Amino acid sequence: MDFTFSPDQDALRDTVRSFLENEAGMAYVRAMADDERGFTDAMWARIAEMGWPGLLVPEAQGGLGLGLVDMVVVMEEMGHLPFPGPFFSSAVLATLAAKRLGANDLLAQLASGELRGTVALEEFGTGDPVDRVRTRVRRKGADWVLTGKKPFVLDGHTADWAIVVARTEEGLGSFLLEAPNGEPAPSMDPTRKFARLDLQERRAVPIGPDGDHSAIWRRIADDAAVMLAAELVGSAEQAHVLAVEYAKVRVQFDRPLASFQAIRHKSVDMLQALELTRVGCHYAAWCSDVDEPQRSRAASMCKGYAGEAAVMISGESIQVHGGVGFTWDCDAHFHYKRAKVNDTLLGSQGHHRQRLAELLLDAV
Repeated sequence: MDFTFSPDQDALRDTVRSFLENEAGMAYVRAMADDERGFTDAMWARIAEMGWPGLLVPEAQGGLGLGLVDMVVVMEEMGHLPFPGPFFSSAVLATLAAKRLGANDLLAQLASGELRGTVALEEFGTGDPVDRVRTRVRRKGADWVLTGKKPFVLDGHTADWAIVVARTEEGLGSFLLEAPNGEPAPSMDPTRKFARLDLQERRAVPIGPDGDHSAIWRRIADDAAVMLAAELVGSAEQAHVLAVEYAKVRVQFDRPLASFQAIRHKSVDMLQALELTRVGCHYAAWCSDVDEPQRSRAASMCKGYAGEAAVMISGESIQVHGGVGFTWDCDAHFHYKRAKVNDTLLGSQGHHRQRLAELLLDAV
């Protein structure tokens, strides 16, 4: 099977890389790490001009009508920084949710970048992020009101709306919450902003088909998890580059670090884990685009391995840097923090390994 990218996808990669190098270098990343919003309106406007928020939006709703394999290209390049801001929460997570729920009226404004959305799915606990939803919704006259807590909503303090997942009498439902105005919440990764939603009788509008939405949200979570893994491919690749380049120029005992066998072994182990993560991510994205029967297995294999590999690679990058790797001046810590946070989002590596085992045993 040919896993190389098409000429159009290679051109997209070149465009994204060039833009990020020229418009959003590490100076921007460090500035946004200290900024409560985590992005500037000018940067978001430039991204919207490039058309990237509409990459997954069908052409009928003003988007480019592309798939997850195409979005892999963008997420890998953004992971190299790692890029701050609401691109993942709006252009990936909220867009995937709106598409799967059939909320086509939301897609045009997402594609143009005029409005930014997010998803309020994650709650306290471990395991399946869909199964652990405890937020509830009930009718109050002609309205629906939400009650519960959503402690980890990506960009929930700056998004124009959020799709909230809540329990109904039929199972899981999906509800559009305008102007969520979440309270900023601390995160290990300063470039990935979170907010806390305390939903006490908050009015919301139901969206999506009738009945239980559990299967829909598992598909959304799977696809978004693969995109998080794609971002980790780019982040881990850059962490590896930083380590190798530092080892070439850092002299110890009158020799470059790169000449020591122990450092070479580290570099090779990092590269092996990176390449396995890359191919697993590309395969999982392709499985989703073509609705391959092994899609669920591929998604859990991808997310489960990517989290472990990226944490290892970025951690080893810090070790190769030695004492300087533990300072704020070294960029390696940004990649370690992104890896740790992405690993916990939409199911940790432990959850996805358990899920993969269950899928395999069910098949037997």
